[in-house]
Amino acid sequence: DVTGVQTCALPIFGLNSDSSVKKLNDFWKRIGSKVQQMSAEHHDKVMAITSHIPHLIAYNIVGTAANLEKDTKSEVIKYSASGFRDFTRIASSDPTMWRDIALNNRKQILHMLEKFNLDLSNLKSAIMRKDGNKLFKLFSKTRKIRQAIVKAGQDINRPNFGRKN
Repeated sequence: DVTGVQTCALPIFGLNSDSSVKKLNDFWKRIGSKVQQMSAEHHDKVMAITSHIPHLIAYNIVGTAANLEKDTKSEVIKYSASGFRDFTRIASSDPTMWRDIALNNRKQILHMLEKFNLDLSNLKSAIMRKDGNKLFKLFSKTRKIRQAIVKAGQDINRPNFGRKN
């Protein structure tokens, strides 16, 4: 697997010829990906929540940490453990590419950001109300999703995701 891509979502537009779709399918399969064809609209919705929003959140949380540098006495880097480190890895992506992705996919991104903000508000509310039951249910549900990602072969279940450092 050359790219690290396990499954490739191949958007199909009305203008695609069968031969061009076959060439793209064959290309992704040759480099080790499973290919799933989908409509362009569905592709944009799936990518918004699985790729675009995580990148925007990463850029935002790293930016927030940078803005707090004075208050934290630059200890953000010193105490960056796996969670923050993974955000910084995502936020190190090419800014030009992500600017273009954000602007060219704004409809689906804005829609998913609305959903994310609602979920974040519900999380904040549960913390404020000290609703441990609601927090436990949320964390258990999302943990199962992570386990399903590993089971599907989209990542590995090793400490540090198999990294040596």
